[in-house]
Amino acid sequence: MSVTAVTRPTVGVVKLASCDGCQLTLLDLEDELLAIGERFDLIEFPEATSRRSEGPYDVLLVEGSVSTPEQAEQIVELREKAKLLVTIGACATAGGIQAMRNWANEPEWRASVYPQPEMIESLATSTPISDHVYVDAELRGCPIDGRQLVELLTALRLGRRPQLPDEAVCLECKRLGRICVVVADGTPCLGPVTQTGCGALCPGYDRGCYACFGPREDANVASLGAWYGQDRLFAGFTAWAPPFREPAGRAARELDPGGTSVTTTAPDEERTDA
Repeated sequence: MSVTAVTRPTVGVVKLASCDGCQLTLLDLEDELLAIGERFDLIEFPEATSRRSEGPYDVLLVEGSVSTPEQAEQIVELREKAKLLVTIGACATAGGIQAMRNWANEPEWRASVYPQPEMIESLATSTPISDHVYVDAELRGCPIDGRQLVELLTALRLGRRPQLPDEAVCLECKRLGRICVVVADGTPCLGPVTQTGCGALCPGYDRGCYACFGPREDANVASLGAWYGQDRLFAGFTAWAPPFREPAGRAARELDPGGTSVTTTAPDEERTDA
């Protein structure tokens, strides 16, 4: 994965079903933003400018999950225009908080929110981008961490592999000298099974981690869930991530016993790896 052209690589930032928070992380970089603008040509970024472009893109940052038929078509078209496609945030990488509807009766949910639900076109599920097209890299979080975004862009510009952490939040807590909320207060915390990247923010405020960066590799979710005895802990921003899906589904069905029982994502044969 490298972008080492003499001219500035073209970058697009687009959103599907999301809150725009990850895009705002890019704008909040402040000091680094000018340097990014000098090294990359931001040709599509509706959150920041009225300048528009339909591509092609050397790098395309995609925020948000696929929640509507239109978005399912749009992401395939965007994949065809992008040399490198990078998903940013919990919605794009894990389906987001809106994926909680995946275990429910979607028409009933839609009717409870909109006065004219028949005018709203939505899919039965909210799914991550990787269920639909090939993804070159992902930045997790709700929102993403600005330092990781800078590292990714720097690596792409230099033609090297991004150095992104793959360890539990617990390790970051220890390095920062934070007191373990589980040991000290008995507060349930998902730090042992969550990928770091947030700076152990919640434990720093005496709160348990709620896994906004999603499960780390080889996380023993079943063991931690059995220890806490609270499936609802996994029913958050990254509930649809495969390691969290089973306990989150149990929690969702307890809250909505009449909901549907969705257990699979988009079939592999429907994904476009162009």
